[in-house]
Amino acid sequence: MVLDSSACSGGWSGIKCAQGQVIVIQLPWKSLGGRISEKIGQLRALRKLSLHDNNLGGSIPMSLGLIPNLRGVQLFNNRLSGSIPPSLGVSRFLQTLDLSNNLLSEKIPPNLADSSKLLRLNLSFNSLSGQIPVSLFRSSSLQFLALDHNNLSGPILDTWGSNKSPNLRVLSLDHNSLSGPFPSSLCYLTQLQDFSFSHNRISGTLPSELSKLTKLRTMDISSNSVSGKIPSTLGNISSLTHLDLSQNKLTGEIPISISDLTSLSFFNVSYNNLSGSVPTLLSQKFNSSYFVGNLELCGYSVSTLCPTLNPPSRKSSSHMNLSTKDIILIASGALLIVLLILVFVLLCCLLRKKSDESKPKGGETGAAAAKTEKGGEVDGGGETGGKLVHFDGPMAFTADDLLCATTEIMGKSTYGTVYKATLEDGSQVAVKRLREKITKSQKEFENEINVLGRIRHPNLLALRAYYLGPKGEKLVVFDYMSRGSLATFLHGKFDLPLFEKPPSLILL
Repeated sequence: MVLDSSACSGGWSGIKCAQGQVIVIQLPWKSLGGRISEKIGQLRALRKLSLHDNNLGGSIPMSLGLIPNLRGVQLFNNRLSGSIPPSLGVSRFLQTLDLSNNLLSEKIPPNLADSSKLLRLNLSFNSLSGQIPVSLFRSSSLQFLALDHNNLSGPILDTWGSNKSPNLRVLSLDHNSLSGPFPSSLCYLTQLQDFSFSHNRISGTLPSELSKLTKLRTMDISSNSVSGKIPSTLGNISSLTHLDLSQNKLTGEIPISISDLTSLSFFNVSYNNLSGSVPTLLSQKFNSSYFVGNLELCGYSVSTLCPTLNPPSRKSSSHMNLSTKDIILIASGALLIVLLILVFVLLCCLLRKKSDESKPKGGETGAAAAKTEKGGEVDGGGETGGKLVHFDGPMAFTADDLLCATTEIMGKSTYGTVYKATLEDGSQVAVKRLREKITKSQKEFENEINVLGRIRHPNLLALRAYYLGPKGEKLVVFDYMSRGSLATFLHGKFDLPLFEKPPSLILL
């Protein structure tokens, strides 16, 4: 793209000008390719650059950070590579920098958060390495810091204080290789609402001063090596809704004060070294899978009942002797139970045999009419080798019908791309292809999607089917609604020019 004097003539969609100079470039979801030219630095009045969700490659121009009035840079969901230019830290008016979900590598520039105006910094889902610069932990303006899903190492510097990062609300450092003790100075971030350190190598203990985080909603330190006891003061954080302490080395009992958190909707302490009984309110509210893996923990399921505190004293041998009548009664009762079980098993076998005889045989039970465990119909995937699962009603289309459908892109997000698919018979459905980086394993995906497929509500689009491709592709199929999206309803309809005719859906 070359921007010259014609850019401000009014014929460029997504370009805004003031006094004959370009101040905004906003071209997301345009399938743009190629590289961002170093000539971008010649746009001295540029304030916002938004090119996210395209196919841009190459490195980020060094000249971008030298634009004096730059406020926002949004280049996420592209294929940008190389390092982050240190010049971006020189831009003193920069407020938002989002480079997430690219191919960026090397270290984070130490001066990246030097701007006193920087509010949001998102570098997640890249291949950045090295330690986290101390400047990121000392920014007085930063409210959102996301460095998750990288290759960062070293400790989380314990440098926060009463006057350091006073406005930080979101801190996401999960899925890295960070080590060292849990940073106790985190307790000084009194505005903190969400933090995640999961899937790292953090050790040490949890400080009781965490109760100072009175606005905290989410705390996730799962899959680390944190030891010691769970602080009872966590029960004082009334705003807490999500607490994940699973897969650590925590010991002791679960504090009963956690039961006082009425807003808590997720609580997981599985696979630690906890002991004692689970507080009754917690065992009633949360699934037993959130407590498993603690050998000395009891009271969270029927099979893990806690022993009585005062077992009855052993009776004398004279009282333990049973009469012949008692023995006969006990033996008769046991025999009766065995007979009842045998009768029940026999009835089940007869009913199953009768059911099997009534089922169609041979070609009547092909792959295209097989039933899943959740009650839907399964198509073996035709020539593709994938699997298409319908949730209810007759099978309206096959996998081959879906993959050969004509599609139009309806929108993109961090989680995937939504298409309007027109089948061979003229019917239309909405198809969402999930991004591979954020989707779960096939087993977890099928478990969760089968639950969603059973949900029916007049205000929700019904999930009709899903497709698992031979190379890990994941598609979900909904009813197509022709009246636009919620965003269109709330903010009005915007007629953006199409760059090209939408291609057919191709699974790679």
